[in-house]
Amino acid sequence: MKEIQKHTVELMNELGAMGKPFVFVIDFDFEKPLIFELGDASSVLWKTPELANYQSGKYPEKDVVWNVYPVELERYQQAFDCVQQHIHNGDTYLLNLTMPSRIETNLIPEEIFHRSEAPYKIWLKDQFVCFSPEIFVRINNGVISSFPMKGTIDANIENAEELLLNDEKEVAEHHTIVDLIRNDLSIVASDVQVDRLMYIDRICTNRGDLLQMSSQISGTLPANYQQSIGTILVKLLPAGSICGAPKPKTVEIIKQAEHYQRGYYTGVFGVFDGKNLDSCVLIRYLEQDGDQLIFKSGGGITFLSDCQTEYNELIQKVYVPIS
Repeated sequence: MKEIQKHTVELMNELGAMGKPFVFVIDFDFEKPLIFELGDASSVLWKTPELANYQSGKYPEKDVVWNVYPVELERYQQAFDCVQQHIHNGDTYLLNLTMPSRIETNLIPEEIFHRSEAPYKIWLKDQFVCFSPEIFVRINNGVISSFPMKGTIDANIENAEELLLNDEKEVAEHHTIVDLIRNDLSIVASDVQVDRLMYIDRICTNRGDLLQMSSQISGTLPANYQQSIGTILVKLLPAGSICGAPKPKTVEIIKQAEHYQRGYYTGVFGVFDGKNLDSCVLIRYLEQDGDQLIFKSGGGITFLSDCQTEYNELIQKVYVPIS
């Protein structure tokens, strides 16, 4: 375990044992983890479905200018072919391939944070804004639950929900992630089971609505789980839905294929309130790089995947949830 990772886990365990609330942000590679006090709003604003550290209404409504400049199809094709080669070699059977897209907009990141409608939101000053629809894990009275999200379709397509639920590639991908998350939870919890399989959520965006497919898996933590909050989380990272399976080898292939730094994108953000925990996966993510804004997005690749379709999905996910 890296020294920074070890220190962060020990700090989270210590805070958990004391029942002291904290906010955490962990990047994909667990190299720049951040811990904040619950009320610290100087450089980070955040919201979960139950808690927030800011007052809304700072920015007036206006029409959104949103121009997307994705990586060229040729670059994506090279990465896609690399992944397919590894799939055919048996190194991985599901890999979440992501790429950066340059954005031109009349919105600033803090403004996007305030105007976005999402279950989880976080703005880190001069770094990124994220408006995530995907829960990572929740811990409630000793029960840990995960809600992997895999499967996307344009909600305006006729019979979109039925098409998504019967799409061979999407369903196979979803079942793979459910199995992966079930195995991950079994490392830290007992009596792990799938509570809900392939339910559909509707997400409203500035580029039209999307349907997303999720499942719910839960298990029972040991009685002293609060003393091991950090240990529990590190055993589950990175989130299975944004890397793939088998996890360690797939993460290696991701770095080989993508050729860019994910940073906090596809990491996790969460809040421990002194007893329970709520967290999300950092997807739907816009990064500030000097004067430029970079949106990072992607999707799951299997042997059934078509390059053009996956490239289109990557672009489709480049949105802000402002209706």
